[in-house]
Amino acid sequence: MASPVEPKKKSNVMYAFVCSILASMASIILGYDIGVMSGAALYIKKDLKITDVQLEILMGILNFYSLIGSFAAGRTSDWIGRRFTVVVAAAFFFSGALLMGLAGDYATLMLGRFVAGVGVGYGLMIAPVYTAEVSPASARGFLTSFSEVFINIGILLGYVSNYAFARLPLHLGWRVMLGIGAAPSVLLALMVFGMPESPRWLIMKGRLADARVVLDRIAETPAEAAERLADIKAAAGIPDDADGDVVVVPKRRSGEEKQVWKELILFPTPTVRRILLATLGLQFFQQASGVDSVVLYSPRVFQSAGVTDDDQLLATTCAVGVTKTVIVLLAAILLDRVGRRPLMLTSSGGMVASLVGLATGLTVVGRHPDAKVPWAVGLCVTSTLAFVSFFSIGLGPMTAVYTSEIFPLRVRALGYAVGVACNRVTSGVVSMTFLSLSSAITIGGSFFLYAGIVALSWVFFFTCLPETRGRTLEEMGELFGTTTAAGTDAEDAAAGRVDTDSSASRLLG
Repeated sequence: MASPVEPKKKSNVMYAFVCSILASMASIILGYDIGVMSGAALYIKKDLKITDVQLEILMGILNFYSLIGSFAAGRTSDWIGRRFTVVVAAAFFFSGALLMGLAGDYATLMLGRFVAGVGVGYGLMIAPVYTAEVSPASARGFLTSFSEVFINIGILLGYVSNYAFARLPLHLGWRVMLGIGAAPSVLLALMVFGMPESPRWLIMKGRLADARVVLDRIAETPAEAAERLADIKAAAGIPDDADGDVVVVPKRRSGEEKQVWKELILFPTPTVRRILLATLGLQFFQQASGVDSVVLYSPRVFQSAGVTDDDQLLATTCAVGVTKTVIVLLAAILLDRVGRRPLMLTSSGGMVASLVGLATGLTVVGRHPDAKVPWAVGLCVTSTLAFVSFFSIGLGPMTAVYTSEIFPLRVRALGYAVGVACNRVTSGVVSMTFLSLSSAITIGGSFFLYAGIVALSWVFFFTCLPETRGRTLEEMGELFGTTTAAGTDAEDAAAGRVDTDSSASRLLG
C-alpha cells in the first residue's frame, strides 16, 4: 500500500522565508552605498573641489576593496559559520560609514571607502550563500533573490537620503548622507541572533544533531529533511550510517585546499569548467552591461539628457530606484515559476533594446546642445526606466541565485567568492571609466557599446546556462556534468557522468 503524501509544513516555509530576509539585509549595505553615492557625488565634487578622475576613482574603488572582503568571507564563513560572518560584514560597514561621514578631506573619504568596501565584499558573498543553504529547493530561487531585492531597497533608500538631505549646507549634506548608512549595520548585527546556522555548515563541522534541528524547521516535509540530511552528509564525506549527535568529519589532507583551487582554476574537469564558465560569464556580463553607469551616474546621465534642475534630477533618480525595487520583487515571485533561463533571456534582450533607445536619445540631445528636444529627453528617461526594469527582472537577481546554487558544498563559499571577485572587478572598471569613456566616444556612444556587450551576453546565456529550477543543491554536479543549455548529448553525457563522479570524489569527499 502506497504511503500517504506528507503535507507541506507552511510554518517551515515561513521560517525559511524569515531567515532569508534576515540574511539578505546584508545586501542593503551595498545598495545604499550605490544609491547614496550617485547623489552625494554632486556635492562631494563641489565641496572638496576634486576632478572627474578623482570622482571616478572614489565611485569605483569600493568594488576593488570589496575583493578583500569577498575572499576573506569565504574563509571566515567556513571557520566561524555563515551566520556570524554577517556580523563581521556589519561591523566593517558601520566603521566605514562613520569614517566617510566624518571625513574632512579626500584621503579620509578614501579610507572610509576602503573599510566599507571590505564590508560590502563580506555581505555580497555571505547573504546568497547562506540563503541558498537554508532554502528548500522548491523556493530557493525566490528566497535567494532576496539579496537582489534588498540591494534595490538599499539603492532606493540611498536616493531618498540624497533627496532628503540635499538642502542641508554643502559641507554637511553629503556627510550626513554617507554617515547615516551606519544605521542599517547596527540593525543587521542585532537581527543575526534570530537566525539559525546553515545546516550544511553544521554538517561540515560534524554537528549532526544541530543540523537535524535546523532541517526539521526549514524543510517542507519530514521526508525532505531526512533526504537533505543524507545528501549533505554524502557531500561532506560523512558515512551514511553515522548518526551520532557529533561526528568526526574527514579532514582535508595536507595541501588539499590548494588542490581544490587547482581543480577550480588551473585544471578543472569538464563539469567544474562548465560551472566556473557559467559563474564567471554571468558575473561579468551583469556588470559589463553598464548598470553601474546608469545607477551611479544617473544624475549625470539625466543632465546630459537635458534635465538640469537639482530637485528634478534627484526626483527622476528616485523614480529609477522605485522602478528597480518593484520589478525585482516581481522577479522574485517568477523565478521558481517561470525558471531561470526564460527570465535571463527576456532580461538581456530587453536591455539591448533599452540601451539602444537611451544611446539614441543621448546622441540626439548631444547634437543639439542649445535646443530642447522634448522627444529625445522623453526617450532617455523612458529608456532608462525600461533598462533598469529589464535588468531587475532577470540579470539582476539571477546572478546571486544562479551562482549560489551551482557550486559543490565544500567549495561553495570559495567558488562564490571567485564569482564575486569577477563581478566587483568588472563593476570597478565600468564605474571608474564611465566619465572618461563618455569624453572619448560621447555618452551616447558609451551606451551603444554597452548594448553590444549585452547582445553578446544573450548568446552566452542561451548557450551556457542550463535550467536549475526545482533541483536540489546536491544535484547540480549531475546537471552540469550531463547536460548543456541546449539539451543532452549522449557522448557528452557519458563523459560528463565520469567527470562528475571523479570531481565529486576530489571536491566533495
